[in-house]
Amino acid sequence: MPNSANIVNTEHTRDSINGQFPAPCLMTASTAGLSTVRALSYLTNKVKYPDHVFINAAKIYQNSHRRKPPDRIVVKYGSSLEHSSMDFHDEKSQRWSYELAFSALKYQDLLENIMVDSGFYHSLPLPDELTSLVVVMLYDFQDRKFLPRYAYPDEEINEEVREVEKLLYSYKTKLAASLARNRIKYAAASIEYILPDNVRKQEERASLLPLYAWINTVRTSLTDVFNTLKRRGFIEVKSPSEFDGYNYCMDNQCQNVILFPPHLKEELINMELCIDYNLVLQDKSHSLAVQTVRALLITDSDIIVANPCPGLTLTHLSILTNESICTIFACGMKSEIKKKELEILFSKMDCKNIKLLQEAFTEIDPADKMLQKAKVILLQPQCSGSGINDPVSFILNEQGDTTLLQNFSEGSMPTNKLHDLANQQLLELNHAMKFGKVQGIVYSTSSIYEEENDHVVNKALELSKGNIKGQPYRLGLPVVPLQSSSDILPVAETFVRIEPSETTNGCFLAILSRERDPAEIVTAKDVLARAASKGILDGIGSPSKRGEKKRKGKGNVSKAATKPGSATQPSIAEFLNRETESFTYNALSKQDPAIVLNPMAGIHFKKPSKPVPAAMRNTSSFNVPRTSLRQTTAVKLRAEDKMTVLRPMQILLPPVSMPAYSQPTVAKLRSPIHCYQRWYPGSRSNSQKTPTPTMSIVGKSKETVPMNVLKHPNPWH
Repeated sequence: MPNSANIVNTEHTRDSINGQFPAPCLMTASTAGLSTVRALSYLTNKVKYPDHVFINAAKIYQNSHRRKPPDRIVVKYGSSLEHSSMDFHDEKSQRWSYELAFSALKYQDLLENIMVDSGFYHSLPLPDELTSLVVVMLYDFQDRKFLPRYAYPDEEINEEVREVEKLLYSYKTKLAASLARNRIKYAAASIEYILPDNVRKQEERASLLPLYAWINTVRTSLTDVFNTLKRRGFIEVKSPSEFDGYNYCMDNQCQNVILFPPHLKEELINMELCIDYNLVLQDKSHSLAVQTVRALLITDSDIIVANPCPGLTLTHLSILTNESICTIFACGMKSEIKKKELEILFSKMDCKNIKLLQEAFTEIDPADKMLQKAKVILLQPQCSGSGINDPVSFILNEQGDTTLLQNFSEGSMPTNKLHDLANQQLLELNHAMKFGKVQGIVYSTSSIYEEENDHVVNKALELSKGNIKGQPYRLGLPVVPLQSSSDILPVAETFVRIEPSETTNGCFLAILSRERDPAEIVTAKDVLARAASKGILDGIGSPSKRGEKKRKGKGNVSKAATKPGSATQPSIAEFLNRETESFTYNALSKQDPAIVLNPMAGIHFKKPSKPVPAAMRNTSSFNVPRTSLRQTTAVKLRAEDKMTVLRPMQILLPPVSMPAYSQPTVAKLRSPIHCYQRWYPGSRSNSQKTPTPTMSIVGKSKETVPMNVLKHPNPWH
């Protein structure tokens, strides 16, 4: 084998010191024509992969490429390689490896035909184990317009990569001619037009897809983030269609989510906002599911995250529940390495309420005492990802199943694979319904297939009838403002489906909820007992002392409860409102009202066995006029100590004579006839009857009007 290092450091490569082509290889417009100059300019904007990226990409391709029937085999591949043998230097090299492998998978048929048609495959026989490496390097070679590859300074050299590169370059003319013949065959202006229409449109959407980022409100505020962006030259616009340079806009559906142009990704990653986790880049579908869970959350309850999901999803959910006493249980964290990585991430983002469980979700007993406070389950099962525009990001950040790369490259999902995914999704959703204390389930996928979405949810609801403990589940209304986005399509007003577009990835979301178990419904007696134990009643007494009050009289109420303006009444009202609204869902944003989900309804009060005093029945209404309060307190209690509440009436008082007017002027004025009423409490023996009002007619004469009324500075009080 020749010294492969010499292959790179010849006229076919760039100088590793100054980054320019040496004189023998560099061509100008006068020597080679304008087309070569354009090709060199095109080359400078392409990613220059180091050797180890080609090795890792070949391994990914080897395990993901499409196996053909024996009668259709064009080139032979070696045995599959284990993914554990891949060595990624950093996140960038990992993404480059997957992107290169995915690109080669999309053009597998084309690349194999070029290898055979050019004579490369049969003239230069190579071991079958190197076929995958040849394919991925051939794709990169034609993508660079068959020009030399840049050699990184101090790069770790791989002998196999350099040998294959030398052989490909020796056949560059025949390879380029074969590529041209295939383009003519398909009448394609470029190789992109050889792809199926849905795959090509997916690539176009991915190149235009905005960057989504949510604000870490635990570490910073919206104002601070906006000020930082303004100092960096960013300008806020109303929608992604107005993006032109350094712009950003707020999302219409998710609270505290910002959109940026796609070309700013590298710059955003290197900004302090992202380095310090004050601004977190993540796809919108995750924020949508997380904020839906937050809207369903009940006070002092826990959350179960059923499937292994991105660590950023867990941290986002933790930040949104920071103000409540809540524990987030994340299932299926079996890898100790992954667990330690997540713990480091949680520490950096100040997330302290996340607990990682090693067991898979379907292995957890619904009766586990540790999970009895859990009221909401977030279920994001493994799916086809058919609504994703950037498959590589989906594989790296969400699922980690590289076998899906083959389906992404073809733009379709085999029926048997789709059937297997749907069965697993149904199994997990049915298991989620077995948790007796859970009141809501958020089911979310990144698929646009009904087999994984509507069909799974409807079938799970049908199977759950009579097979689960507690109240039955039903579909709840979405918490997203559907009217503010044309990309979001409501399905029968119960599901939410977002179609993939140039502004967002596609996803599906359903909410399953149920009312509380009747055994757990809080009665009025329970509410008042809790209020008394917390000292809120302040003198009214708890229901446990009802026997003592019976001796004094039925429905007896202390003076503190009936005294106008008492601080006890607002306290009772506040407590009762809080108790009765403890299961009412919150809207996502005050500035952008949402269609608020309310499937479980509020607290249902059982009818008390004994009547509740009138004063307590009316504790939630305190907007009673002062005149009515005076009239109420003026009426004496009946012999049975029952209170009679008078209906407030409007009293029209006579005109007031002002000191500035002279007596003759007042006398000349024609006074209209006014009526006023005065209450006279009856005698003690007739207290059960409603007091009879007396009416006086105020005529023209001033003497008919009581002097104390005319001269009172504030006659309305």
